[in-house]
Amino acid sequence: MRSDAETITDIAYDGARAKLVVRFADGQGLVYVGVPGEVHRSFVDAASRRGFFEAEIAERYPFNRIAG
Repeated sequence: MRSDAETITDIAYDGARAKLVVRFADGQGLVYVGVPGEVHRSFVDAASRRGFFEAEIAERYPFNRIAG
């Protein structure tokens, strides 16, 4: 079982800028750039958001950490 720190609590998307914001239970936030809209939609609809995040987003797009 995953720790709370790894739990995704919020997903936001700015389609005009292709930016995906992912927030975690520990307050950490990451903003990914260059994420296509279809990836965002698949992420939101995924049976396992954490699994989708790890397989399709985490190592595929550049990101920056944002303040909680």
